[in-house]
Amino acid sequence: MPPGPLRRLVRPRPPAPPPVHDCEELRSAPADATPRTPDGCEECLEQGTSWVHLRLCLGCGHVGCCDTGSRRHADGHFRSTGHPVMRSFEPGESWRWCYVHELVG
Repeated sequence: MPPGPLRRLVRPRPPAPPPVHDCEELRSAPADATPRTPDGCEECLEQGTSWVHLRLCLGCGHVGCCDTGSRRHADGHFRSTGHPVMRSFEPGESWRWCYVHELVG
């Protein structure tokens, strides 16, 4: 007996995150902040360790390393302070991230 018609399995998409214009944290965050440690990740400099990429807290100017490395000081800063928005502190990059809604803005 020949096989029946091929059926394509479609997985439901997860709900879309709210649009950036609905993210109060991104809307109200300043565009920039004065870095407390412009030479690198605050904790890595204290510990004498290295980092991969840097992130700048727009709430207080803390500079932390990103989630690509093992130390994840930018994420730890959000978890300990609740400061919701950071931006890339890499040359030529200006994107921002809301930890609360996990949105790029």
